[in-house]
Amino acid sequence: MASRPRTLYEKIWDAHVVERRADGTCLLYIDRHLVHEVTSPQAFEGLRVAGRQVRRPELTLAVPDHNLPTTARLAADGSELPIADPESAAQLAALVRNTAEFGIAYIPATAPAQGIVHVVGPEQGFSLPGTTIVCGDSHTAAHGGIGALAFGIGTSEVEHVLATQTLLLAPSKTMEVRVEGTLGPGITPKDLILHIIGVIGTAGGNGHVIEYRGRVFEEMSVEGRLTVCNMSIEGGARAGLIAPDDTVFDWLKGRPMAPSGAEWDAAV
Repeated sequence: MASRPRTLYEKIWDAHVVERRADGTCLLYIDRHLVHEVTSPQAFEGLRVAGRQVRRPELTLAVPDHNLPTTARLAADGSELPIADPESAAQLAALVRNTAEFGIAYIPATAPAQGIVHVVGPEQGFSLPGTTIVCGDSHTAAHGGIGALAFGIGTSEVEHVLATQTLLLAPSKTMEVRVEGTLGPGITPKDLILHIIGVIGTAGGNGHVIEYRGRVFEEMSVEGRLTVCNMSIEGGARAGLIAPDDTVFDWLKGRPMAPSGAEWDAAV
């Protein structure tokens, strides 16, 4: 008997399995790793104590976002203003030191490209369809809006990815959420995902990766898709996914860190 067709989640998962154990646990290769100032200091210190280097520094991107104030960051003379909160200032300074020491690309706090880590990845073309993406923040699921398998991890797992570019994980169950038709006037993607969570409950997605399908998602902007997948966590899910299409490819093409030329043509 032929096996059932695989879901998008299962296809991405299977393509990244390095080793599969008898109990189903898998060593999964991680394509992209985003780090910020809150969940990374202990991970870098762990590497330092163990005498380890970052396995694939070019696959990690660091951006400060959690502890940056929304007030002005530059003085009238162009100098950087100090961070008033001492704990925040220490974490931000540690990120600068750690990325320099371990050779990781860092987007400075005052750079135009700086922003919320879940936005920076897609915006810069660092996040790509079909990849595995992790970050020390539960809302990493946002990247599922461009068709990436993305989820949050803890600090010890951040260290593991830095050291090995892999994670030991048990596969999730799959769930389909299908919405057909069109959204009514004034109804936003956030309204839609809040309604979905209201239907399934805040624990309805526990242990699952939710795949969103149907005309509503197919016609949704990339920003809307990122919003839907981001909030999958509020429904208890491990991650959210929307299949990439020409809307996504057109949105990503030409972004600073996205493939270009022959590499782009081969990928798409």
